[in-house]
Amino acid sequence: MKIVAHRGIAPGFRELTPAAFEHSLALPIHGVECDVRLCRTGEVVLHHDRRLGRTSSGFSKVSSLSLDQLRQQNFGTEEMPQSILTLDEMLEMIRDAGDKHLYLEIKHPSRYGRMLEEQVQRALIYAGMLEDERIHIISFSTLSIRRMAELAPALDRIYLRRQWELRYNPGDVQLCEPTALGLGLSSARVRPDLVGAHGLPSYLWTLNSPADIRFAERVGADIIATDFPEMALETLGQLASVD
Repeated sequence: MKIVAHRGIAPGFRELTPAAFEHSLALPIHGVECDVRLCRTGEVVLHHDRRLGRTSSGFSKVSSLSLDQLRQQNFGTEEMPQSILTLDEMLEMIRDAGDKHLYLEIKHPSRYGRMLEEQVQRALIYAGMLEDERIHIISFSTLSIRRMAELAPALDRIYLRRQWELRYNPGDVQLCEPTALGLGLSSARVRPDLVGAHGLPSYLWTLNSPADIRFAERVGADIIATDFPEMALETLGQLASVD
């Protein structure tokens, strides 16, 4: 079972920051996950929420600010200030991190629509990683998965099912052509049969306790995202020793 640091974080680090990724990429784990959005000046930046506020000061939408304006925000702490990362910078970190993988979540809805996927493709081409097996595209948007199948057909594409799909799509009908499928932990506990459905690899998020890790192993998850990668490593080590 492969461990992915959710938003690159580990205890003591702020999500999606350079310091967090440097720490997590140094761990003996499979890789890291990040969220990307398009800012007003066309750069792809790493930010989960549509607006600032939870992770920095201000409340503006990321899409309404230039990269220079975003650079003025502190996404870390007073003791450890951190600047926002661009996708170009993140890809450079991955390229220099050996065999570490990047799970790149494309966030929608976005006022820029298809432009976001096109700029992701541009960044991957510029980094020489358009066909790199270390890059995995993930999204809750079937349209985004379709676009990336067109723009970067060689890359792994993971469709993330939303919780409401348990009720409104009980047959797990897929409207895009993913190469793997994601499932939230709460949904997996209700429908463990969806783990490994359609014969595709499974990606589970967000597993933050030893009990979560043990559940994922029991149902046969392939990849797990966690805010506590070191805890996950320890738990998997304990499980391996029991076997």
